Amino acid sequence: MRILPISLALVAVAASPAHAFCGFFVAGNDAKLYNNASQVVLLRKDNSTVMTLQNNYQGPPEDFALVVPVPVVLHKEDVKTLPHDVFDHIDSLSAPRLVEYWEQDPCHPPVMMMPMAAGAGGPVRRMMKKESSADLGVKIEAQFVVGEYQILILSAKESDGLEKWLHLNKYKIPDGAAEALAPYVREQSKFFVAKVDIQKVMKDAQGVMQLSPLRFGFDANELRLPVRLGLLNAKDKQDLIVYVLNPTARFEVANYRNVFIPTNLEVADEIRNGFGAFYAQLFDATLVPFQGKAVVTEYAWQTTSCDPCPTPPLSANDLATLGGDVAGGAGQPMPRRGGWGGGGLYGAGAGWVLTRLHARYDRNTLSEDLIFKAAKPAMGGRAQWNGSSEGSTEAVVGDQAGVNNFQGRYIIRHYWNQAVHCDHPQYGNWGGPPSGEAGSSQPKPAKNLAMAPRGTLKLDKVIRSAVPKLGIAGQKPPERAK
Repeated sequence: MRILPISLALVAVAASPAHAFCGFFVAGNDAKLYNNASQVVLLRKDNSTVMTLQNNYQGPPEDFALVVPVPVVLHKEDVKTLPHDVFDHIDSLSAPRLVEYWEQDPCHPPVMMMPMAAGAGGPVRRMMKKESSADLGVKIEAQFVVGEYQILILSAKESDGLEKWLHLNKYKIPDGAAEALAPYVREQSKFFVAKVDIQKVMKDAQGVMQLSPLRFGFDANELRLPVRLGLLNAKDKQDLIVYVLNPTARFEVANYRNVFIPTNLEVADEIRNGFGAFYAQLFDATLVPFQGKAVVTEYAWQTTSCDPCPTPPLSANDLATLGGDVAGGAGQPMPRRGGWGGGGLYGAGAGWVLTRLHARYDRNTLSEDLIFKAAKPAMGGRAQWNGSSEGSTEAVVGDQAGVNNFQGRYIIRHYWNQAVHCDHPQYGNWGGPPSGEAGSSQPKPAKNLAMAPRGTLKLDKVIRSAVPKLGIAGQKPPERAK
């Protein structure tokens, strides 16, 4: 089987869900189309990769198209749409989480148990004119319909010929598109043009259109994500969250700085009503020393467990949906076919490693596509046996970690403030709310971070833990009642 350059293969997938970061939007009029948030799942086993993409779309409610470079001619069986909730589950599981603990009666310390980890269509209508295609060096290699997408696979001899072809077919090209596409034309890439039937697109509660996630598989020596083309549709900064699933290892970027989000931070009570805004500001502050030119690790954990768990861990069915059915079947090898990787295994009880990487970039901070590599295990953000978080606010990486158990965890603590009726009170035992008191220790994930308000908080006022890298001295806990 021919090994494909992953950079191009990834670009192809972007065309799927909302590939603003792997390609660009073109409209049928002069309207401007923007994208500001993208998510991608990369299920990686050996040289086989299955990619699933999703982003939002902001623009007029009219039919539009996505254009992305692809390495080979794709066919209908190579592309699959997935349910919208597939990203919601993996997002909730790996998102930074806010937990709330109450100090238990110091005169009756409970026998603390380590929390149990949760286990767990018809013929295609012509959508583009073909006049002058041959003269421009553009050829329609394939066409088919998948979900709300009417897809053409084009080949082009010159980037300006492709630009002219799209103009002839009444599509406005973002400024700089021909120049950005030129390297892919030189490499003899194909171009995935997915016209979207706007009547079939779902909207979220805010009216933002959510394109169906699209999945695509390929073999490649290098795991690369071509994000630069997406800047053609960038109105401001773009948020990119990459989830990497691998049987044994967490992943990080090879060509940018890697940084772990500060974790195990005690925060003020007011954060419960603005956790997203708090985390967005913490994220931005973490990137300041790197001028934004870094990628943040927010989660690295085995898929069979989580602690604390905002949602159940990923199941074997979840892994299959995200590509395990072609990169390795549940308990038995899957035959190889086409350009898809196969032959791997994951049993129903076997755990993969889920890594969540978060980048926020613009034209000034992004100069190269993202390249990923396997990395040593990381730990951090775990509660102690008594519910405390006296560990470091930084990740432990390498042999000391042993296994991947890292998460961004933020804690609101309710210190004991009632009378003490014993001579030797034992403080520091934490659990759920006392009987008759309102509250919940259910973890709360930080989601939709691209939309979170920024600059509304002073971190040194709401973070009670010491975070030297951010210049935060920390605050002493309140005095206990005597």
